[in-house]
Amino acid sequence: MQTDPNRPLGPLDGVRVIDLTSVVMGPLATRMLGDMGADVIRVENPGGDILRHYEPARSPGMSALAISMNRNKRSVVLDLKTDAGMRALHDLIATADVFITTMRRSALVRLGLDDASVRTIRPDVVYCVANGYGSNGPSADKAAYDDVIQAASGVSDLFTFSGGDPQLMPTIIADKVCGLHIVPAITAALYRRAMTGEGDSIEVPMAEVMASFNLIEHLGGLTFEPPIGPFSYARVTTPNRRPRRTRDGWVVILPYSTQNWRDFFEFVSRPELIDDARFADQRSRVANSDTLYGMLDDLVADFTTSELLDLCDARSIPAAAVMSLEDIADDPHFAAVDLLHDDTHPTEGPYRVTRDPIRFDSRGDEQGLPHRHAPRLGEHTAEVLAEVGWKPEDLAALDTT
Repeated sequence: MQTDPNRPLGPLDGVRVIDLTSVVMGPLATRMLGDMGADVIRVENPGGDILRHYEPARSPGMSALAISMNRNKRSVVLDLKTDAGMRALHDLIATADVFITTMRRSALVRLGLDDASVRTIRPDVVYCVANGYGSNGPSADKAAYDDVIQAASGVSDLFTFSGGDPQLMPTIIADKVCGLHIVPAITAALYRRAMTGEGDSIEVPMAEVMASFNLIEHLGGLTFEPPIGPFSYARVTTPNRRPRRTRDGWVVILPYSTQNWRDFFEFVSRPELIDDARFADQRSRVANSDTLYGMLDDLVADFTTSELLDLCDARSIPAAAVMSLEDIADDPHFAAVDLLHDDTHPTEGPYRVTRDPIRFDSRGDEQGLPHRHAPRLGEHTAEVLAEVGWKPEDLAALDTT
């Protein structure tokens, strides 16, 4: 799929991003920028990002993750260990609005791709480096991936509040949360550049992002000096905060306001709890979270999931059935918004693409659908370099095998 010149791409149309990232955190961020209309040029080494070689895949270099991460991008292969490869990258940077990398700082300095060096090529560039730890700390150049950052940021330890051992969440939450932090940082810097004409330098360290993310609610009593309570937020650390078994399935139900709880207690035929001082207001309910949430299993056990959801919908009580990953594809709401869109890849055949969930009027009727399928490795090398003045004979100097 090539860009339709008559189709609006979104609010970042006209912004060029040179994407020197790998695995998930950086590629997710640049995918989002591409979804918003930016011209994202993904630069990979001749072997390609490791993500391309994961399973499942129909053909080499086009794994399910690669197809997901690389939509709305163009793929350029450059060997940065060669003079020609580095010269090509410099020529691309000279046209860039944004340069983003997840390479470690020592490698960036060695390659001459640190902030100061890149800025000699494009002075007003928005330069973003995202990796494991902040540059001003002792762990600055340590290797880091999602699992390690879950441990380093306290996320793994959260499982101990339920009485178990530290665990890793069965999702790459650190990669994804940090990727989501990269995007507003870059768009804010682009706004500043539009206002002032000046570029900016951005650092997104995974450990600090995830620790800060974790402590939004869990800083707790340590917010104050001297402390007035422990770390953690009692409502969410009680081991009794969990899905509930109904007569025919599982449900998560969260009466939140005082009126929610009054309505819920009435429905489950426990009106005496309405005037119980332990549950009278938000503060008392949080203080008694263990007791309150511990009661919910018995209170809902005799109802079907649909009975509970009908009540909650009628009274505006937040609730949802627990769905498996497979259930998402058949859910009426997700089906209605076409979250999982059936499409055909030019080389990989029929496939599903997850529609960008963010809606922009500027993108028109094709809200959230890719304007480019994920490219094969190096598919656009010649095209992109021709745009910056490279001739066929220049391309011959590139070793991309």
